[in-house]
Amino acid sequence: MPNDCDAAVLARNAANRVLEAYDCGVAHDLIANLEALLAKGGDGAALRLALASRYLDAGDAVGAVRHAEAAVRLDPEYSAGWKALGRALTVAGRASDALRAYERGAQVAERRGDQQAAKEMRVFSKRLQRAAAKPEAKSDD
Repeated sequence: MPNDCDAAVLARNAANRVLEAYDCGVAHDLIANLEALLAKGGDGAALRLALASRYLDAGDAVGAVRHAEAAVRLDPEYSAGWKALGRALTVAGRASDALRAYERGAQVAERRGDQQAAKEMRVFSKRLQRAAAKPEAKSDD
């Protein structure tokens, strides 16, 4: 019986195969294929990150948030998951939640020695803070 680590590797490899097939020009519905992997029990942080990214690319911020939240719930030390969650929350219009996700992600990235990811998340966080500080333009209607 495979352990959690084996299951995560299998899910990551399966997700990579689906993405490689797409890159090779094979016409696949990536979301449907990734959801099928999930339905078969291949849950893992990498698969959830792939789903979050594809949902966001498709314009479904709510679906992206759902899968990004699952990614960080499955692996709280997955800095890419935190970055994706911050991005999805931003697109979903949940700036304060996005700020918290970026901050948590930056802390995780620093702890893991991924200074570039930490820097990126801090930049995204500062952009959100600046946008929130700007007064809304008044309409002349």
